[in-house]
Amino acid sequence: MSRFFSTRLSLLDAYEPGEQPSGVEYIKLNTNESPYPPPDSIKAAAVNELEKLNLYPNPDGRALINRLAENYDVKPENIIVGNGSDELLAFSFHAFLEDGVVFPDITYGFYPVYAELYNVPYQQIPLLDDLTVNIKDYINTGKNVIIANPNAPTGIALTLDEIEEIVKGNPDFIVIIDEAYIDFGGKSAIGLINTYDNLLIIHTFSKSRSMAGARLGFAAGPAPIIKDLNKIKYSFNPYNVNRITQVIGEAAISEEEYFIGKRREIIKTREYTKMRLKNLGFIMTDSCANFLFGKHPEIGGHILYSKLKNMGILVRQWNKPRISDYVRITIGTKEQMDALIAATGEILSNG
Repeated sequence: MSRFFSTRLSLLDAYEPGEQPSGVEYIKLNTNESPYPPPDSIKAAAVNELEKLNLYPNPDGRALINRLAENYDVKPENIIVGNGSDELLAFSFHAFLEDGVVFPDITYGFYPVYAELYNVPYQQIPLLDDLTVNIKDYINTGKNVIIANPNAPTGIALTLDEIEEIVKGNPDFIVIIDEAYIDFGGKSAIGLINTYDNLLIIHTFSKSRSMAGARLGFAAGPAPIIKDLNKIKYSFNPYNVNRITQVIGEAAISEEEYFIGKRREIIKTREYTKMRLKNLGFIMTDSCANFLFGKHPEIGGHILYSKLKNMGILVRQWNKPRISDYVRITIGTKEQMDALIAATGEILSNG
């Protein structure tokens, strides 16, 4: 750390992404990427755009926004695109939350980081003992609200009615619903933006559209909220989504049937893996995401993580209160999950 660094920012506990190993071949089940590549049409769209890399991308992403608006049955002025959903979350913290925000104590790790980065007062509301959100804790909070639905890392989803109750229960504050994993078992609240002026929905192409490496996200909300976010974007980086990502985003929307099929395959594999792990004695949350979250009464989370890594399989584990014995397991192909199950069974058998 240099002597010039901000004293306040030097105290940041930065977000720690999942391991991205190089030089060693792992079965990589730690960062919630899709195990399936995008279809050939998306690859072709990327190649065709290479000849235009000497030109800046369209700053407003108009063609992509129009396709998203059509796909989700909203107006173009209800959509903004970003460099991954994380950028849009950052814009939102900066734009709307200066008076304070509440979110669960166990949730996406970037929320407290952004709160600290932008000097936003925040309160972390404990999940219930079964790691579910008690929606009564989020009614009339007197603060802004952000909730991941399904939650991460638990994978547990709120119903659309529960989300609407939270939005109605905080009419003078913005409610942000982070729907990074919604396509794997939940129901999106995007349709509610036409009814409530305090609701913002954030999505990513990283999970259910096999484009984690492209860094593309979008937010949907009432036009005034989107206008506010654009003001932040144009004050920070007008060209935030590159040319290639914009065109492959458009192509991805045209391939919705392909991605729906892959999501169904992931859900099927998730339920199969969940059953097999329960047969081994695991205690699992009811995940509606592209991952499982569970623990075993006979082995600690860090020990299981370490032993699986030594056997060539990466999962995610946090040394944090209440969840240190859990591991989060991304759903890969059935062959990858069979390898995980076999390795886990061997670990448990050997004590």
